[in-house]
Formats: sequence, structure tokens, C-alpha cells
Amino acid sequence: MDVNNFSQQIEELRSRVRQIWQRTATQPNSQQELIIAAFDELQMAMEELLAASEELEVTRAGAEIERQRYQELFDFAPDGYLVTNTAGKILEANYAAATMLSVRQKYLVGKPLIVFIDQQDRQIFSSLINNLQQIEDCVIEIKPRFDTPFPASIRASPVYDSQEKLVGWRWLLRNISEAKQAEEQVTKRTVELAKANHQLLSEITEHKLSKSKLLHLAFHDVLTGLPNRALFMNHLEDAVNYSKRHSDYLFAVLFLDLDRFKVINDSLGHTFGDQLLLTVAQRLQECLRSIDIAARLGGDEFIILLVGIKDILEVVAVVERIQKNLALPVVIDGHEVSTTASIGIALSTTGCEQPEDYLRDADIAMYRAKAQGRACYEIFNTDMHIQAMAHLELVNELRRAIELQEFRVYYQPIVSLSRGRITGFEALVRWLHPKHGIVLPEYFMSTTQETGLIILIEQWLLHEACSQIQQWQEQFSSSCGDLAECPLTISVNLCTTRFSEENLLPHINKVLQDTGLLAPSLTLEITEGVIMENDDKAIIRLKELRNLGIKLAIDDFGTGYSSLGRLHHFPINQLKIDRSFVSGNIFDRGNLDIVQTIITLAHKLGVDVTAEGVETKEQLALLRKLNCEYGQGYFFSHPLDSSQATALIMANPQW
Repeated sequence: MDVNNFSQQIEELRSRVRQIWQRTATQPNSQQELIIAAFDELQMAMEELLAASEELEVTRAGAEIERQRYQELFDFAPDGYLVTNTAGKILEANYAAATMLSVRQKYLVGKPLIVFIDQQDRQIFSSLINNLQQIEDCVIEIKPRFDTPFPASIRASPVYDSQEKLVGWRWLLRNISEAKQAEEQVTKRTVELAKANHQLLSEITEHKLSKSKLLHLAFHDVLTGLPNRALFMNHLEDAVNYSKRHSDYLFAVLFLDLDRFKVINDSLGHTFGDQLLLTVAQRLQECLRSIDIAARLGGDEFIILLVGIKDILEVVAVVERIQKNLALPVVIDGHEVSTTASIGIALSTTGCEQPEDYLRDADIAMYRAKAQGRACYEIFNTDMHIQAMAHLELVNELRRAIELQEFRVYYQPIVSLSRGRITGFEALVRWLHPKHGIVLPEYFMSTTQETGLIILIEQWLLHEACSQIQQWQEQFSSSCGDLAECPLTISVNLCTTRFSEENLLPHINKVLQDTGLLAPSLTLEITEGVIMENDDKAIIRLKELRNLGIKLAIDDFGTGYSSLGRLHHFPINQLKIDRSFVSGNIFDRGNLDIVQTIITLAHKLGVDVTAEGVETKEQLALLRKLNCEYGQGYFFSHPLDSSQATALIMANPQW
């Protein structure tokens, strides 16, 4: 029973007692009965009141338990709970709130809540308690007593009395420092993850770019950016396969080798050469359709694939367009040069099975074109392949000949025309072939130069010739008076490749030391072409050779393209007139004028002259009349092996 029911029963008891007294006043004769009735009524009322009182006590006990439970929940809640009046003065506070504010619970009561709000947020707090509305979560800075301020989430709800009048506020405080720190940490971590993700994306992008670059490098030339051999062969393979399925489909492979590029590269420098190659690559692309492919094999070699062509005339038109474009002058760093190309053409009509075969055939045709001179082109045919196979067989035989020492040195006398005696020999190489016998240099020398085998042969030749002349000097120094006063000399030819070698001087020095031959007894013969191709570097190299003490001669003079204006810069000892001006037709007016001019020029320069190709006594007489110092030719002797040459020296002939 609640308090309201108990009050209602008391009121009903009072009403019943008043009714008894009223009946007593109107009925005096029944007073005794009324008293008895009143006591009965009172007894019943007392019993009801007692029961009501007991029921009320039970209700109060239950209410106390509920209140105690609420108080415990209030006091030991993890969040701070406060009750204030409308002015914000604290009326109640739980333990969590006291802990947050660093004040004991009993001392919190009566304190204004605003004193625990940081100065910067007090205006916000004042606006909250004047709002008269329920306040959702709001973050303000709490300033505990003698402690560090912290952020708190605050929620407030209004308290009304029975008349719906605002009498205060209930406050929920929650310390969100850790949550805020966690949020900041999450934010920081999110930023870090975003950065990491951005970095990862950058790395992925960079990886893709690197992969793309590597892929590009794998299939393109680094210098020119053109496709390389690998990519070209892929396209060529596609063209070959397509032509096998479509008989009317035609394509052509062009193999280009720039003419005299090495001369340009060596004389003007590799940087200039690279710029020239870039220009060539650009001009090649300008001559082609978008469906055609131009690639760089390396060095000064380029290859082109022309696809879907109509006939050979279309290919020739492209080749001529290329030659015309390449011939246009190029100005790089103030130097103007022009270049041409030797071009070999292989047509799909040859019916090769493999892509490599077309490239091989175009290469063979290119070499045939280069042999014809500059700016030439050749179309491959089966005869070229046969010749190429023969060339390959020759190369293999030459390699074997070097290994098995099949080469021999032959010696052709050089005669002093004034004394008519032998003064030295020119060392000439011969190949003692196991099947064909003695093979002359004109059949294999060009091949040795192309393959680089000439270096090994000339190194061997120099050592053999120096060793032999040293033996002859020792053998005949006392028996032959002329040779005692003027020891025999040896002349050895030096090719372009050897002349440009960095280790040429050390090798010559070593040969002289190993054989014991004095440097003045050695003459190196160098062609006009070798000197002019090396330009200014040639002068430096010639001076280096002269400084060793050896003598220098320009061989085959008159057949090359020497600049007579620069001839006096060359530190040479001798000019050798080419045999074509002497042998057989020296008396022709043109040849005689050339020979006389060369001799006069040589004497003006202070150098001696050797005439090659002397075959008759009439030629000898004329050369003596022209004051030519030395002669060499069949009139004196054919080239001899060492034993024959020894016998000739011993015979000591006089001409």
C-alpha cells in the first residue's frame, strides 16, 4: 500500500465516525447502542489501519532497497553524474565525478560546477544551462582541482517539479582523453596509412614505369630509340609466317652499313658519331611508311623491314630515297659532314624458311654493295650465298692456317740504284695451303682485314722478318763489304687496323728487343689511305713511330688521295711509287710525268724514293736518270723464301 491509499483510508474512518455522532444526536434513546456500534466500527477501522500500516512498511522497505540500489549505481557508475540547481550549483555528485574533479564528494556539494570548467569553455557552459533544453553530447575542457585539464563529453537533462517547473539539471560527464588520444592515434595512423598507401601507389607506379622502361630497353636501341634486333626479328618472323599463308604477300629486308663512319667517328670523336647516328635514324624513319620497321643492329649498321610491297621497283624507290636523304649535309658542333650507306636487299620471293635467313642474305648483299664503292645497293641472289659460303670457308681455313703456322715470309730485294746492290728486303706474306700450295696475298688479304685476322698475321710477320734480317746482318757483316758498311734493312707493311692499335708501339719495341734488331734497320710501309683516314691522329702516331728510331715509308704513293699540301707535315723517310706507274708503261707521257713529279716532290721534302714494279733495264735506266734512290721489281728478283734470299745475298749481284 502506498501513502496515498493509507491517507484515503484514514479519511474514510473519520467520515464514518462523524456519521455515528450525527445519529446519536438525533436518536438520544439509543445512545448505548450507538456507542457499541461506534466501538465496533472503530475496532474494524483500527484493524484496517494496522493492516494498512504493515503494508506501508513493506512498501517503504522495498522503496528503500530500490533507493539504495539507485544510490549505489549513482555512486559507483564509471561515468561522472552530477545534479545541480538551475544556477549550476552542485547538489549531488557521484564518486566518479568527484574523482574526475579531484574533490571529495562531500566537498563538491554547494560548489558551482562552472569553476571546474576551463576558462575557454565557460561561455559554452553558461549557454548550455540557459538553454532549457536537453543537451546532447558536447565536448568541453574540464579543469580538475590541482590537476591537468582533460577533454570531457558532457550531456545534461533538465529536472522539473510536479508543477513542470525547471528546478535543476542532471549532468553526465565522461572523460574522453583516452578516446581522444585513440582518435588522434587513429587519425595519425590513418594519415600514416594514407601516406603509406600513397607511397605504395607511387612504388607500384614506379615499378610499372621501370618495368615499361626495362621492356622498352629490352627491345629498343639505347642511343637512337629505334627497335633493336630482337624486336625487329619478331616483326620479321610475323611477316615470314604471314607470307607463308598468303602467297601474294611480299616484303623486303634492307641491311644498311654507313660508308666511312669509322673515319668520321675517329676523327671527330664518338660524341659527334653518336649525333650522326641519331640523325641517320631520324632520316631513315622519314623515308618509311608507318607500317615499316627501321632498327639498329649496333655500330653503324641498320636494318629495315618493308612490308606489303608491290614489287622490287617500290623497294628500289625506298632505297634511292634513303640514299638521297642520307647524303644531305649534317652540321654538328660546327662540323659539316655527309654520309652514304651500302645497302643489301633480300626479297621474300627467295622463299627462305627462317627470319634469320633473310637477315643473312641482306647482309651478304650489303657486303657485295660495299665492295662496289660508296652509296651502292645490291639485291641478293643465290650466287651471293654460294660466294658467302665460300668466304666463310676461307675464313675458317685462315684461322686454321694461323693456328697451324701455314704462313711463310717471302723476301723481295730492294736495290740501291746508284750502287746497283741489294740494301734490304720487303717482307711479303705467302700462304702455304695444304691443298693449293703457295697462295698469294691478293686471294686472302682482304678477308683477313675484314675479320681482323690481319693483326695476328702482321704481328707474326714482323717478328719473323726482324729475326731473319738480324740473322743476315750477323751472317754477312764481315763477308760482304757493302753489307758491313750498310747493314741490310727490312720493310714491313702496316695495315689500317694495326696502325690504329693502342699497343702498336709496345709490340714493335718488344719485337726489336726480342730479335736484337736495331730500330733504324726497320722500315714500316703505310699506305696513303691509312694516313688520311686517321687524319691528325696519323701525324701523332707517325711521330711516335719515328721517335722509336724506325723509318717510315708511304707505300703505293700516287694511287690514294693524299693532300699534297699536308704531305710535309708527315714525318716520313721515303715515298714508294706504285708499280702501276712504272711496270710496263713508264714511258707513257702521263706516267712519266707522275713519276718525275713524285721524285721531285720527295727530294723537295728531303725524303728518298723507291720505285716498285721495275721489270726492264730501260725502266731502270730511266729511274736512274730521274735520280730515284731505290728500285724494286721482277727485274731484280721475284719474292724469295729465306733460303733463296740467303743465296742471293751470298751471290752479291750487281745491276
